[in-house]
Amino acid sequence: MKQYDVIVVGGGSAGLMACIAAATHGAKVLLLDKGSKLGRKLGISGGGRCNVTNAKETEELIAHIPGNGRFLYSAFQHFNNRDIMNFFENLGIALKEEDNGRMFPVSDKAASVVNTLVGEVRRLGVEIKTDNPVAEVLYENGQVSGVRAASGSVFKASAVILATGGKSVPHTGSTGDGYPWAQAAGHSITELYATEVPIVSRESWIASKELQGLSLRDVELSVWNPKGKKTIGHRGDMIFTHFGLSGPIALRCSQFIRQVKHKFKVNQVEMAIDLFPDLPPHELDRMLRDKLAAEPKKAIKNVLKADVPERMLPLLLNRAELDGDATFAHLPKQQWLAFVDVLKKFVIQVTGTKSIEEAFVTGGGVNLKEIHPKTMESKLMPGLFFCGEILDIHGYTGGYNITAAFSTGYTAGKHAAQTIS
Repeated sequence: MKQYDVIVVGGGSAGLMACIAAATHGAKVLLLDKGSKLGRKLGISGGGRCNVTNAKETEELIAHIPGNGRFLYSAFQHFNNRDIMNFFENLGIALKEEDNGRMFPVSDKAASVVNTLVGEVRRLGVEIKTDNPVAEVLYENGQVSGVRAASGSVFKASAVILATGGKSVPHTGSTGDGYPWAQAAGHSITELYATEVPIVSRESWIASKELQGLSLRDVELSVWNPKGKKTIGHRGDMIFTHFGLSGPIALRCSQFIRQVKHKFKVNQVEMAIDLFPDLPPHELDRMLRDKLAAEPKKAIKNVLKADVPERMLPLLLNRAELDGDATFAHLPKQQWLAFVDVLKKFVIQVTGTKSIEEAFVTGGGVNLKEIHPKTMESKLMPGLFFCGEILDIHGYTGGYNITAAFSTGYTAGKHAAQTIS
């Protein structure tokens, strides 16, 4: 039976950073992971390029973490996005900023980030045991005493950090292992659900796949409640699929579909696309009329396809009951105004989202009311720490979730080591 100061369970982004912080602050650290390879989810993040953080200011960062982002203020005082950037730069990983503040390695290779993190963990003398699943966390006399591996081996430590992730992307090892261990210590787990996940619709034109693969650029996608109030709107890119909607802004809207369904007890939720978010209806009307007037003998569908996605045009015209073969000289006023309205608010009925296993991020997790925000230590069980996606924290894609993981991981590792000393 070997004695350690800190045991970290889970070798993802949060766990690796927790190891580095704990070892840097003088702790004898053991890292246990059930898989054969560390940093698996990190290695596929950012489309395989690894979006290591986001360069936005703190308030904007928090705003992009709609799932309890304010809880991170204390952790950001210990290790924020600027610290993350400096950390990687100091380890020889040059970074570059892309759209919306997203920070990537100049190499565009997630493997370089994973290898650097693992290399630093090894350099600091952390003992690593892969292919070593944990069966339970051990508690004695009202505090942490270590862990028991599935093999039966017992590893002793007075601080254990759970960095086991959520239930999303399970092929990387995130299968919710840590939740029962947290509950065994007295913690409650808030409802788990899919966030940053594709959206499902049973609209006939979705089922017929007539728009499958069509991408829309720089549009606004919004979620509406049954009272006709906009719940949320996001601007950017999206894509139609054979089951519904995907792409960056669809993923961002996904969690709000669940909120509306739960709050209003409905089976379907209304979403809407604004194809011209920069133009109010009267300006859009004038712009398109001017173009039609310039070619008065042409069928309006042949003029409009220069500005409206051509594959979507028949559906838009049909919604407004407008004949695409009509010319400007014979343009029916009522149907034309209805068409402009449809361009500004193309309504889609959606039934929900894909499963939590198909999501990029898990919503819900260990109840934050039971965690000290300045240390990530349990309020219920001394010596038990949490970091990363196991916590009830979730953000949008774009470097926000990994920032939360690195920040909470560093905070947990630092304070676990200081608790020992």
